Amino acid sequence: MLANFGYGALLITFLLCLYGIGVSIYGLKKSRPEWVESARYAMLLTFPLLTLSALAIITLLVTRAYEVEYVSSVTSDSMPLYLRVTALWGGQAGSLVFWSWLMAAFASAVTLRKWDRDRELLPWVVIINLVTLAFFVSLVIFVENPFVRLWQLPNGDVVSAVLQPANSTLFTPEDGRGLNPLLRHPGMIVHPPLLYLGFVSFVVPYAFAMAALITKRRDDRWIRISRRWTLVAWLFLSLGLIVGGRWAYDVLGWGGYWGWDPVEIAAFMPWLTGTAFLHSVMIQEKRGMLKRWNMVLIILTYDLVIFGTFLTRTGVLSSVHAFAQSAIGPLFFGFIILTFVASLALLANRWDVLKSENQMTSMLSRESLFLVNNLVFMGILAVCFWGVIFPLVSELVTGQKVTVGPPFYERATAPLWAALLLLMGVAPLSAWRHTTTKTLGRAIWKPTVAAFVVVGLIALSGVRHWAALLGFLLATLVGFVTLYEFWRGAAARSRARGESLPLALWRLAGRNRRRYGGYVIHLGVVLMAIGIIGIEMFQMETQGTIAIGEQLSLGEYTITYDSLAEFDTPDGRNVARAVLSVYRNGEYVGELYPRRDFFYEAQQPMTIPGVRSSWEDDFYVLLIGWQPISTQNATFKIYRNPLVNWVWLGGVIFILGTLVAAWPERDPEPVHVRSRKRVAAGVKI
Repeated sequence: MLANFGYGALLITFLLCLYGIGVSIYGLKKSRPEWVESARYAMLLTFPLLTLSALAIITLLVTRAYEVEYVSSVTSDSMPLYLRVTALWGGQAGSLVFWSWLMAAFASAVTLRKWDRDRELLPWVVIINLVTLAFFVSLVIFVENPFVRLWQLPNGDVVSAVLQPANSTLFTPEDGRGLNPLLRHPGMIVHPPLLYLGFVSFVVPYAFAMAALITKRRDDRWIRISRRWTLVAWLFLSLGLIVGGRWAYDVLGWGGYWGWDPVEIAAFMPWLTGTAFLHSVMIQEKRGMLKRWNMVLIILTYDLVIFGTFLTRTGVLSSVHAFAQSAIGPLFFGFIILTFVASLALLANRWDVLKSENQMTSMLSRESLFLVNNLVFMGILAVCFWGVIFPLVSELVTGQKVTVGPPFYERATAPLWAALLLLMGVAPLSAWRHTTTKTLGRAIWKPTVAAFVVVGLIALSGVRHWAALLGFLLATLVGFVTLYEFWRGAAARSRARGESLPLALWRLAGRNRRRYGGYVIHLGVVLMAIGIIGIEMFQMETQGTIAIGEQLSLGEYTITYDSLAEFDTPDGRNVARAVLSVYRNGEYVGELYPRRDFFYEAQQPMTIPGVRSSWEDDFYVLLIGWQPISTQNATFKIYRNPLVNWVWLGGVIFILGTLVAAWPERDPEPVHVRSRKRVAAGVKI
């Protein structure tokens, strides 16, 4: 009964999507705003309906209704309650329902805003959101249905179907197969939802962009309306990538946080275009330029979101993150092609409408540097896209799937990341419209000297790797420039208003959260860059088999193998847990407990590292294998990951900066109105 109820809610949602699309178009053609309003109400109804459907799935998962095929495939008796709930997005069909539910939530929230100034955009925003939602709901209903049940035929065969076949009885397995062991981790609670939130949020600015194109709006109103949505999407996607990196570091057991996995890159690509878009729209708002380019970026971001979902859901690429192969692949591919071609065709048709209001007048102006920043992001995107699709191209052409590994990405993107750091150091000091070499040099020489002093000290400490020194130089330059900008703005306000320096900084940042939130993001990037340089350039590793009482060394660290215990747990695992004493430079610093968990249900192991963390490094130990207790030998793999915790600290600051930038302004007036008031009052700060 509950499965039928959830399935019925999905069907009604799909019909409402079609109804909303139809009546929006009818209302537009007949100039009947009441029909458009009806479509808006239809979209508002999709969220509660999909909520009922999602709750039905969660109830089935929690109550272990194994007669439902999806429940038996992703849950088991041994799984704790929180994992049975998160199994909603742990499998193919459930994750598509979850995606649709979030999409309905965001689409509904958009329609709740006041539309008095933008009434002509409303029907198109409704149509674009509902088309996207209808596509995902149709995949759930017709291809990947989470409410399919298991039926036993008279001959003993078990089939899956929504409706009961003739002469069949409901079949209930004794236990389910359970989640993949890699997904049985607290990260499962937050990582997939964060990525999904980032994905669906980007549909909103795309809908406004297409609505502006269709209605031939020449201004940047659509950017101002959707700015907060874009920042929210970027925040969630950034959080998802950072949390995913930490999850990989804790669970995958290869000593790193980013393996250039195809599905990792699939989530990273819309982040690249979204980041470029956030920088580029500032040029349109300030100077009325790059209107066409901004449309290209938001179209790319939208279709890369769908493309990323396609790669994860269809199994076309080999990945620890990907689901099994599915029939939804061609449908996804067709939707991507259709929306991409239709969007570009619309852009081409409105090309003349989006003519820039100004021209770039200086190669060192802020708008010029932002444009170069965008081009660098596109360069990284090109490398990532080619690396992801190359296995598909090679299989199509040669019949063999040739994968692209981390060395390709690292060598191809390293110069581009260095260029981005350089631009982050220079762009904040340049001015809009026109900047000369002299004025830029006068602003940047102090941070540059400070950066060279720091790198000189690093070199004196023994670091000789030229690429690492260059990376540290660029990172510290960005850090000093950002701090210099904070100090310069706060000092000017302090002099003008007679405020203390901390109070002036607080109020200055409060009046321009977008700018100073961006500076905080830059500081987060600096810390992350330092951590990435540390682990990428100076990571050490070794592996060895030792007996109890013997030692294994790596650099200044030494481990002593004390014991190993092997036991079963109530949740269906066989755990092998080693106890190691850790010494640094001969001094005892503690114990580590690396282990290997073997899940009986899935017949799969999971390696959990023992980690000793500090701001200087992580000492990271894996239990690779062991021989019978009679010989008491075990094999350990050891990593020393310098500065890796700076990545996580930088990620926290990065997210805080995004929250500051996205926080609503206390002054609700448009930017140009506030600027005119300041000019009239003679206020510069």
